[in-house]
Amino acid sequence: MNHRYVGQVVKLILLVALLFFVLLLVWAFESRSMPALKIWHTTTLQSEFHSADVTVGYGLADYLDQEDRLFDELEAKIVLQVKPTKQLSYERYIKAGVQNPAWPSRNWNRSYEMVPEEIKGGALLLHGLSDSPYSLRRLAEILYQRGFYVLALRLPGHGTIPAALTEVRWEDWRAASRIGAKQVRQRIGSELPFFMAGFSNGGALAVTYALDAMISEELPEPEQLLLFSPEIGISPFARIANSQKLLSFIPYFAKFKWLSIQPEYDPFKYNSFPKNAAQEAWELTHFLDKQLTAAGAAGRLKNFPGVLTFLSWQDSTVHTSQTINRLYSYLDNDDSELVIFDVNRFDSLVPFIPAANVSALLKLKADANLPYQLTVITNVSGSSQDMTEKTKAPHTAKIDTRPLDLRWPQDVYSLSHVAIPFPPDDPVYGTGQASGSDYRGLPLGAMSPRGETRLLIAPVAQLMRLRHNPFFSYIEDRVEEEISESLYVDK
Repeated sequence: MNHRYVGQVVKLILLVALLFFVLLLVWAFESRSMPALKIWHTTTLQSEFHSADVTVGYGLADYLDQEDRLFDELEAKIVLQVKPTKQLSYERYIKAGVQNPAWPSRNWNRSYEMVPEEIKGGALLLHGLSDSPYSLRRLAEILYQRGFYVLALRLPGHGTIPAALTEVRWEDWRAASRIGAKQVRQRIGSELPFFMAGFSNGGALAVTYALDAMISEELPEPEQLLLFSPEIGISPFARIANSQKLLSFIPYFAKFKWLSIQPEYDPFKYNSFPKNAAQEAWELTHFLDKQLTAAGAAGRLKNFPGVLTFLSWQDSTVHTSQTINRLYSYLDNDDSELVIFDVNRFDSLVPFIPAANVSALLKLKADANLPYQLTVITNVSGSSQDMTEKTKAPHTAKIDTRPLDLRWPQDVYSLSHVAIPFPPDDPVYGTGQASGSDYRGLPLGAMSPRGETRLLIAPVAQLMRLRHNPFFSYIEDRVEEEISESLYVDK
């Protein structure tokens, strides 16, 4: 090889490396302008579960014992150290504060079980990234009311402090989901139907688990997956998020670990978000993509469980196109369905949302070769805010239309990633009209702040993002149908 050519290549590599480091350094200096770090951004909780904790015989009881120790540590290191001030009056870590998640009835940040008198099936529920088991609370209640034993698992790094996500690894989530699945199957026996449900990052974990179970005799296979805004694909920039480690170990650049540092007023979801969480989410989706490719090539997806997915056509957290192209396009059975909640296509709104291009959706609806059922919930017409269901069976171009007793709320132009699994009467994220709850805090889902720009300490975009699903009754009906069908088949 020409030595001159080699020298030029080496110089180019060094130049690129230098440029990358300079950009990284600039990014690090910019991070110093972020708000001050609090103890919940800097404290390490030693009792958190890690995949290395799993030994022979380790099960849910051990996991919950470890969770008990974790929350005792949280109380000692964080809650008892936070002194209420005017600036911190709505922080979730103030003991007995209105935003504190330790409600009289239950702390929904923790793993919980719902056990009916007569068990007819079982379900494992996996929440999303920076989230908590609260996010699938309503789904848990639906399943429980129909006789399902429900385990809603708190995934490692969640429900405590945002700093926990600076240490977590996606393998920890995967190990925890396996513990949960084994517990559900053990609790319900070998004959009753076993569901897995996942929201966002939990959706990726549910699909990963189902693929793992197809090739492992030690893992019980689920019969049905229920996915809500699943995280099948995210921004490729998340892949380099942990490049911050080259500088963030220096105290001067401690804030460089974080994508955002915000007040923690949400009792069941972190507002602050570390770069490591984004990196681990990308690692999980990258692993899942390889799993799906391998399973498709081996012909295993013919025996994959049915998948019922609910998502918003517009989603700023995950790529909905990746759910279609990297999951559903691989499915090789007729038992799966993709339900898409379209944006509000009322004529007077369309000029304001050009990003919601309809061409991709029209192309999907026109495809006669889809191996799954496609359902789109959308406006009856451009002149109406009433809703209709457009359904296309697998391997056909014929679309069946059914009017729904649903209508777009006057002030809503689309759903959102975080809204999908929450009903309007949710006491935290709903319309603010819930009754019978022991929640005493801010009605986060009903807040519509108006005023001057750059005045609030919380981003207006975050406060204005839709937090509940005005069409959740449709999801409830569809989940009820899946439950009824599974129980009928089981009989």
